[in-house]
Amino acid sequence: MGQVLSEEEKPAPLSHEELVKELANIFADKCFTSLELYSLKQVFKSLAHHEQRVGYLKEGTIATYLNVPDILGVSPVLFQMVTYIAAFPFLEDAPAFLGLQQMVIVITLMTDRYRRVLRKDAADKTKLLFKSLAVYDRKLSRPAADMHSGLTNAREQAENDRQALDNDELVLAAFDALGHVIPDKQQNMLATHEAMIPGDNFRKFIMLLLLVAPLDPQGRLDSDPNRVTGAGLQCLRTAAESILAAFLDVEQKPGVEYLRFSKVIASCLPFLFRGLTPLFEHFLFSEELDFHKGKEGTSRSPTMFPKPEQPILQDAGSIMNASILSQISFFLPGNLLFRRLRLLYAGDEDGFSMGSFEAKVFKWKAPTILLVCGTRLRDDSDHHSNGSAPAFWASLPPRRFPRGSSGDAERLTFGVYVPEPWKLTHRECFGGEDTILFQLEPIHDLFRASSLNKDHISFARPSASPSHAGVSFGCPPPRPSQVYHRSSIIALGPVSLMLDSCFEFGCFTHDYASKGGAFHTSMIREYDFQERFEIGSVEVWGCGGDEEAKDQAERWAWEAREAEARRRINLGTGDIEADRALLEMAGLVGSNRNGGSMA
Repeated sequence: MGQVLSEEEKPAPLSHEELVKELANIFADKCFTSLELYSLKQVFKSLAHHEQRVGYLKEGTIATYLNVPDILGVSPVLFQMVTYIAAFPFLEDAPAFLGLQQMVIVITLMTDRYRRVLRKDAADKTKLLFKSLAVYDRKLSRPAADMHSGLTNAREQAENDRQALDNDELVLAAFDALGHVIPDKQQNMLATHEAMIPGDNFRKFIMLLLLVAPLDPQGRLDSDPNRVTGAGLQCLRTAAESILAAFLDVEQKPGVEYLRFSKVIASCLPFLFRGLTPLFEHFLFSEELDFHKGKEGTSRSPTMFPKPEQPILQDAGSIMNASILSQISFFLPGNLLFRRLRLLYAGDEDGFSMGSFEAKVFKWKAPTILLVCGTRLRDDSDHHSNGSAPAFWASLPPRRFPRGSSGDAERLTFGVYVPEPWKLTHRECFGGEDTILFQLEPIHDLFRASSLNKDHISFARPSASPSHAGVSFGCPPPRPSQVYHRSSIIALGPVSLMLDSCFEFGCFTHDYASKGGAFHTSMIREYDFQERFEIGSVEVWGCGGDEEAKDQAERWAWEAREAEARRRINLGTGDIEADRALLEMAGLVGSNRNGGSMA
């Protein structure tokens, strides 16, 4: 009888709703300030719809409050993601209604504040983001996979994805924080079978990510309407297509699978979702906390939007634009880029020559970003009317590799992040382990510096090495024997970008079988390819501001003064007697000259 009583006195397990409430309370207590919580409650109160006295947020309400442009068509995708994450940690209950507690959980996860509570080994939310964007429809994934990979390979891929998605560490860490042991049955429910993010949905979401990349917590998503209209919208779509191409070949598969998703993000787009943090922090700024109200009590402007924002890109470029800048911020820190770039050199304006490049770029002591775009050359007959093209083809080793991407795209854009000042090179290159070679169009790809060799960057004047002059990245400098014998064949590195000295043509090489040289091979294109192209534009952007520009100008001014001083010594000052005295001191005339004079 005592055993029966003990079983009756044992407390009943907490329900999902009770555990979610407990987790929301933990997050609220440890991840937010009292002012932020007050603001969130006020914002929720002002936005919530009510049903049976229960407040919740709708899709249109969230999109309107966050100023998500209708033209993107991304509102349903965003709402799917939010309602899925709102079910955390019981993801099998998704989609969840968006009450205040659920919004606390969503904001905590989307702004990375959960790292203050959950254990560090579960800090990655890549799986959670994938699941929140994915659909689970066998009809969506199986036909294309069967057609292109075969039924067996398709099943193996699905099984690999399933195993990778099982036992989400973030979910398990949440249960640990609650002191709740997850049953074996529920662990099995966490597995997702044949999950896939539809390509069209992901394209829309990438456009949103490009738009929010430069966002500040107090900035507006619609502060620059030019980004979602006309040419700006086209630039946004082009950048999104290039990024999507890294995840998916839309002609072969209708959606993105998890293993590919996690691989591309880890290798090429580590900061892809960083803009979601300031976007969701907008819920933590209430208009009721406006400390800038007028004397009559009328609000001048909400503290969320205290003043007009500075443009994220001060100068205009033929290659660089706001969407390209956002794309670059997916692998370089945004605080290095947004509102921090200065156009140092533009071939369109300054001339396509190494001399003008040197005059504009050298002496800049902060990091720089080189961008080059052009049109793909298919073979030596493409530009038979251009007299320079045959010479360019003749200077390269015989072509061995196919082009790097499928489709009809002819425009190519490459770039290099140069972490140190530019300089002339002779026998040794410059650059270091922080140098990054990348491609932006028609596919996004990254090639980080390796330690196999130090042939990162070369800048060789035509006068020093006529047949090997130009700007190259990953190419070995010419050997002395090549210079002496004037070999016309340029040595291309296993992973390299080469621009000729007139900035007319370029060549990008990816020898995957070599496993790389100065730069690692691609993590997402595991094959050999080469792109030869006719250059359309070259730009160099300096990371920095007025201080760096002033320092560069001072260095050039000092060098100009030194050059003038040397010229006056070498060519004369105009004073005949002083010039004769200098020549006598040098032993060129008079009693001090060399040559055995008897005078």
